[in-house]
Amino acid sequence: MSQPLDEGPFFHGTKANLRDGDLLRAGFRSNYRPEVVMNHIYFTALPNGAGLAAELATGDGAPRVYAVEPTGAFEDDPNVTDKKFPGNPTRSYRSSAPLRVVGEVTDWTRQAPEALQAWKERLAALRADERGEIIN
Repeated sequence: MSQPLDEGPFFHGTKANLRDGDLLRAGFRSNYRPEVVMNHIYFTALPNGAGLAAELATGDGAPRVYAVEPTGAFEDDPNVTDKKFPGNPTRSYRSSAPLRVVGEVTDWTRQAPEALQAWKERLAALRADERGEIIN
């Protein structure tokens, strides 16, 4: 019997206004490479990591962090594990199965404006660099 990757709890950051019970699914454009339609839905066990993703997400809504439950199998996010960081210190995962929203989380730490701008500049550089590949 295999051990689960992580017991959670798990979080997803977005600018969408969601309700308990909503399902988050793969099949939407990447926030980091808009020309790529994602085969997976991404989540983390770190609420502040989900908060950063929410602040970087496309859209006009307020950044939000939701507690989520995977409805199927999930794996380490290969975009940050081993490729960029040994192991999985960001506790980032992805699944081709939906995530169920179980509540909104409000006690996450917002990025300072300067730090958020630096992240946005890094993402813009990745978008401009054809080698900034997303493992989909």
